[in-house]
Amino acid sequence: MREGGYSDPKGVWGELSSGSCESFAQSAEAEPAEAPAPSEPARRGGHRALERKEVAFPQKRALKEGRTIAFADQSGFYLLPMVVRTYAPVGKTPILKENLTRDHLSAMSAITLEGKLYMIEQERSFKGEDAVRFLKHLMRRIPGKLLVVWDGSPIHCGGAVKDFLASGAASRLQLEQLPGYAPDLNPDEGIWKHLKCVELKNLCCESLAELKVELLRKAKERLRHKRDVILGCIRQPGFEV
Repeated sequence: MREGGYSDPKGVWGELSSGSCESFAQSAEAEPAEAPAPSEPARRGGHRALERKEVAFPQKRALKEGRTIAFADQSGFYLLPMVVRTYAPVGKTPILKENLTRDHLSAMSAITLEGKLYMIEQERSFKGEDAVRFLKHLMRRIPGKLLVVWDGSPIHCGGAVKDFLASGAASRLQLEQLPGYAPDLNPDEGIWKHLKCVELKNLCCESLAELKVELLRKAKERLRHKRDVILGCIRQPGFEV
């Protein structure tokens, strides 16, 4: 029984172990990642390479069950442009004019081992109900059983998601949680970096409507045709494709 009175369907909700991939794949139950001792926080960065190598991921079990594996995450896109270096005439510094506002688009995406990209967006921050809407979106687009791997954000493990699983989604959907404080282990982080620093670099939009067109109708579609980039995001943390 988890905090809040909800119980998770057996085998549906797990947390990635820090053990070996082989031992985790053969295990029926997920083990929580071991937390560092109070005296070790300053050394955590030194363990990153080891963590990349030893973080267990139940690929064999998921593939054996015929599940499609998807890595998911969410991010925000503001009107303030992602400024990167560019060429300009000598003595003429390029000037970007932008609107300083807190208005933004929130986007949630997932990528699969086949190099496919799925995304939804909205003009407000995501809540638990929106995470459920995204899971439904994936289940409509991806046939058969599905394994979604994402971080431990409260919207990913709140009551809305648990209720959704308990209502029958658990028959097709399984969720796995990445270790805490390890965003570099989520391949979907690379998707956000590519969109912001490559597809949308130096782009100034005057409104969220314009940003929505540039992000969803143009940048996203360009990235969907770059299967090598998506697969590269999956390989970078050490996952097999």
